[in-house]
Amino acid sequence: MTKNSTFNDTFLRACRGEKTEYVPVWYMRQAGRSQPEYRALKEKYSLFEITHQPELCAYVTRLPVEQYNVDAAILYKDIMSPLPAIGVDVDIKAGIGPVISNPIRSLADVEKLGEINPEEDVPYVLETIKLLTTEQLNVPLIGFAGAPFTLASYMIEGGPSKNYNKTKAFMYAEPKAWFALMDKLADMTIRYVKAQIHAGAKAIQIFDSWVGALNVQDYRYFIKPTMERIFSALREENVPLIMFGVGASHLANEWHDLPLDVVGLDWRLSIKEAREMGITKAVQGNLDPAVLLAPWEVIEERVKDILEQGMEHPGYIFNLGHGIFPQIQPETLKRLTAFIHEYTAKKA
Repeated sequence: MTKNSTFNDTFLRACRGEKTEYVPVWYMRQAGRSQPEYRALKEKYSLFEITHQPELCAYVTRLPVEQYNVDAAILYKDIMSPLPAIGVDVDIKAGIGPVISNPIRSLADVEKLGEINPEEDVPYVLETIKLLTTEQLNVPLIGFAGAPFTLASYMIEGGPSKNYNKTKAFMYAEPKAWFALMDKLADMTIRYVKAQIHAGAKAIQIFDSWVGALNVQDYRYFIKPTMERIFSALREENVPLIMFGVGASHLANEWHDLPLDVVGLDWRLSIKEAREMGITKAVQGNLDPAVLLAPWEVIEERVKDILEQGMEHPGYIFNLGHGIFPQIQPETLKRLTAFIHEYTAKKA
């Protein structure tokens, strides 16, 4: 890939709800665990070590674009990447995930958190983006950040959780501390994401991976005002903004109300159902990644159904309903991308 290549903006046009020549496609976690080249790197380097080396991180980010011919790249990094800058002691432990040794327990803990200065605190992230967008990619680069609820869940639980009981208890019992934490994380997210955009990211996805644990009433009161502030601030940058979470179909209309461009769907809510609920913005999704372990005939049948629903309105991006996992074969993703492009080009 070189900067002289013709730039493919199909994904960006779909984000804006425009008609495209075919349905664009990218995959969450397309860079990483399912790729043999990545697994070889992980034998030498940790995730943090890879993300701290711009040349290496850029290689991992662009690899799936070259291998699968997808229409967008997503920056290889972790949602935890900005947290050390504000004073969170986080470690990514193999087989567990993010583990935090100084969990939030009180308003005093929240008040100890600092602010991020992206140019000083995460220069390697910005350098990776500049490398990719000035020299190496002919498709848009998606930057991203974790949403405050999901980040807070790790910060309060001390690591991954199945039920988020400590997080919810803190939210209900310590509302002053909760909203102070939301404000701190919103400030961090806005600064961090704006720096990604200024470095060259052409779109942004906010991952609220675990917010589906909340009901609509709690989301509206404890979370939505913060998300409104984040997206309103990012709107000024004039790049497409995407929202995604897992098991959060009941919140799709809440996301649709926010000043964003694309509502990401997991496989629990079909595109047809989302449209019937009144979602008129662009949508992204939503094949269950487990389907990619099935025979090709099954994959093709499921994908055709999703594509047909997606193509009923302009503004559709094909993706999975969650990230790729290690057992999915790169050849399957390459074949799937080609199929999506060919199938939808005939119907465009």
